[in-house]
Amino acid sequence: QARIVESGGGLVQPGGSLRLSCEVSIVNFRTYHMAWYRQAPGKQRELVAHISSAGATYYVDAVKGRFTVSRDNAMNTVYLQMNSLKPEDTAIYYCNAANAAWNFVALWPWGRGTQVTVSL
Repeated sequence: QARIVESGGGLVQPGGSLRLSCEVSIVNFRTYHMAWYRQAPGKQRELVAHISSAGATYYVDAVKGRFTVSRDNAMNTVYLQMNSLKPEDTAIYYCNAANAAWNFVALWPWGRGTQVTVSL
């Protein structure tokens, strides 16, 4: 089983930026498609962005043009660059392996996530 550690969250003002990191302890990380999810208070966890093993990316409409997902296979790490942050981006952010063909269902046990709070 993979061990996932997310980091990089914090408190930021609207319009600000954060870069989240997700380090995964698993063999052959480069072969896995990866995704970022978020869960806001009182809401279900939702997909935010996806990056395939080949580097193809997908974003939900709410973050398109503001967020960028990338990966460094040598570091077993996936990143989420978040710009122009809005209060509605406030949530706990998680990453996991996920396959678009399987409706982005997460494959591994969840990590603790990293809290992102966008507020004045």
